[in-house]
Amino acid sequence: MANKNLFKSIFGMLSPKADTINEAGGTAYKLSPKQALAQYAATGCFNQTFYTDAGEQLDKVLALANEVEPEFVAKTAVFARESGYMKDMPALLLAVLSVRDKALFERTFPRVIDNGKMLRNFVQIMRSGAVGRKSLGSLPKRMVREWFEKRNAEQIFKQSVGQSPSVADILKMVHPKPSDDEREALFGYFIGRDIDADKLPGIVKHFERYKNGDPVELPDVPFQMLTALPLGKKEWTSIAEKAPWQMTRMNLNTFQRHGVFDDKAMVSVIAERLRNRKAVLRSRVFPFQLLSAFKAAEANEKMPREITEALQDAMEIATENVPVIDGKVWVFPDISGSMQSPVTGYRKGSTSKVRCIDAAALFAAAILRKNPTAEILPFESKVVKVKLNPRDSIMTNAEKLSNLPFGGTNCSAPLYELNRRKEKADVLIYVSDNESWIDSPYHGRFGGDPTETMRQWNEFRSRNRDAKLVCIDIQPYAHTQAQERRDIFNVGGFSDQVFRLVSDFAAGRMSDGHWVDVIEKVEV
Repeated sequence: MANKNLFKSIFGMLSPKADTINEAGGTAYKLSPKQALAQYAATGCFNQTFYTDAGEQLDKVLALANEVEPEFVAKTAVFARESGYMKDMPALLLAVLSVRDKALFERTFPRVIDNGKMLRNFVQIMRSGAVGRKSLGSLPKRMVREWFEKRNAEQIFKQSVGQSPSVADILKMVHPKPSDDEREALFGYFIGRDIDADKLPGIVKHFERYKNGDPVELPDVPFQMLTALPLGKKEWTSIAEKAPWQMTRMNLNTFQRHGVFDDKAMVSVIAERLRNRKAVLRSRVFPFQLLSAFKAAEANEKMPREITEALQDAMEIATENVPVIDGKVWVFPDISGSMQSPVTGYRKGSTSKVRCIDAAALFAAAILRKNPTAEILPFESKVVKVKLNPRDSIMTNAEKLSNLPFGGTNCSAPLYELNRRKEKADVLIYVSDNESWIDSPYHGRFGGDPTETMRQWNEFRSRNRDAKLVCIDIQPYAHTQAQERRDIFNVGGFSDQVFRLVSDFAAGRMSDGHWVDVIEKVEV
């Protein structure tokens, strides 16, 4: 009989040695600078996570952005904004470009700064001194002026919600030259100058009349501009009727509290809007944001059932990029203690109620929905048994997974279990923060060994020569438990773009560079 211990040691010898220590003290592999920057760009929100604070994230991102070539910084910024739907991170990378490569900055600016929120983010980052300067500089000022020039007066007014900096602050910094009397009046209105009110855009005049008590129809402006006013049920119903999809999702409980859903016709209107296919896809909503809306609505006993059902329909649409994967699929959602932290980190006054475990559970449930023969094997210090029905909704299965008991982190546990059973499989998918420590033989220091996850993967692959491993990371850390190679794909992020990348990898449509290669193909 073959010596099992000998062959186990051979599997370990074939695995690369770990070269770093993760935030939990376990052994890990460093991501390359490009991989690490992509990971931070897709998951970093500059909030405190379970293991690191916002300042540490900022320092690491700036160091990485200065380590890779400017062109990759530009491509990562565009990818993070257009495919990852991120906000702060692409604005920061753009600010880095303003210092490192002015030509790339100029080409990238319109792709990243695509609305008023992104404009304020960029200006705030520039003024903070984070990239080495506290003023905008001549080129950034010109790009900001062009941002105003390319939008009509109504668009500028509707996108003016927000402070620190406000649109007035930005106007005072860049001094855009009004192209007509209407814009001159609008800019003067923002910064408090004496103006000819008759020359203001119609939407502004309508808004001002309404503010001053004129019994005119509710103006078609972002509702944040109206909340300081005494609004009744009629006004809130009017707001709900005109609300865009994203605002509707974020204010369902507000609408219910102000009596909007007392009208059954309005319930139907809102429900149909929520499940509108084109609107869902156009909104660029994160799947976990829909889960958040669903959980908040479901917790409200007065919320109409039609609304919560519509949110479930919207989730099915938002995750339509989930791949149908050929062969046997296993999914390993991490349910450990660190996964109980907010998925976008802690930020005073605006911490998300959605945890990392909720996002991981959602990914797993979405993959099961499209791949009904897939098997889900949650893990913490050990694997945890759970029975899921693939015909149940994504929301139902996600909640079942996210409510499982949790403990420490042992990323190798599910692979160990499959090896123990001598299982066969084609694609294995982790959804984790990668902070494995229980399976590290030299916890907190190097021991010259591979990670146990890598060791177990090589053993698994000795029986499954064509198997592929996907590691979806939902936290901004620059290391992994399974080193990138032809059969291993490390990817991070929250958007449905991750599903498409997983599909491409499983089908063999990616080069060896995997995710970095996808970003490299972005044109700027």
